Amino acid sequence: MQITINFNVVALFYSFYADFGPLNLAMLYRYCCKLNKKLKSFTLTRKRIVHYTSFDQRKRANAAVLIGAYAVIYLKKTPEEAYRALISGSNASYLPFRDASFGNCTYNLTVLDCLQGIRKALRHGFLNFETFDANEYEHYERVENGDLNWIVPGKLLAFSGPHPKSKIENGYPLHAPEAYFPYFRKHNVTTIVRLNKKIYDAKRFTDAGFDHYDLFFVDGSTPSDVITRRFLHVCESTDGAVAVHCKAGLGRTGTLIGCYLMKHYRFTAAEAIAWIRICRPGSIIGPQQHYLEEKQASLWAHGDIHRSKQRQYEDRSVPHLISSMDNLSINTSIFKSHSLDRMEEVRPAGPILIFVFI
Repeated sequence: MQITINFNVVALFYSFYADFGPLNLAMLYRYCCKLNKKLKSFTLTRKRIVHYTSFDQRKRANAAVLIGAYAVIYLKKTPEEAYRALISGSNASYLPFRDASFGNCTYNLTVLDCLQGIRKALRHGFLNFETFDANEYEHYERVENGDLNWIVPGKLLAFSGPHPKSKIENGYPLHAPEAYFPYFRKHNVTTIVRLNKKIYDAKRFTDAGFDHYDLFFVDGSTPSDVITRRFLHVCESTDGAVAVHCKAGLGRTGTLIGCYLMKHYRFTAAEAIAWIRICRPGSIIGPQQHYLEEKQASLWAHGDIHRSKQRQYEDRSVPHLISSMDNLSINTSIFKSHSLDRMEEVRPAGPILIFVFI
């Protein structure tokens, strides 16, 4: 006789307006870890675990992403396989996710889009539950601690725009540029990109040794091609990580980071929106969603060209390295007039370097 057991996972989505998911990365991590622990428990081997939620369509969609993501991350299912299981039998279709803007929803993000975004992030090493620190994630995503999230770990960080000085205004914490210096230095952030109007003096970053770029475009709008190209060039030419902000670090910030994901990792627009929202809920708003859809093909093409040029450069550099070794010789004359038993007497003063080419 099998016994069904239940375990509760409290997963609440704090909406900006009418948005309701997907749940953030820390919630996904905690759910997967808890479920994995239950499934591996020796005392529960003969018991069933039931995953369920209420009839609320919003909660159903969030619950579907959680269990579907577990199947992708731990069971190595494809997003399509995981989604087929979710819609099998009597399960109805799931309510699509919407953006954090006012008014009617004009772009639907599906449960399958979220699973595909998670799979793409796994493939490129953005998601690693062996090293992910949920406590740190939850600490720094809070407004009082900086309101920042990594989208591409070690490369692209989204954060709320700094203010002239740190203070509490109408109950809302504001941070001066200097508040970010210790964290940025610790995590090798070398460059800051500002997308909103100038509120603080950029010299406060540059005087501290950071590079700083201004690429302004209007709040809630989409970037021009010139702005997008400049942003991509900054990211591509920077050795360290790039911290990007607009006013809230959501709309304009998420849009340009989405362009980078599409160009360099071939995310679809929907995959990019899904992954960025899982990392930083509320990102990419209104027409910005359609902008990413429209730019997907051209960004993929530019990415292919960029990678092709990189391969050509690498291919040219290898023959050059080998040809530079053509005249390399090892002078063995010091050994010719001495027997092996007296080798230590003629040992050169410096170390002997032996090159072996295979």
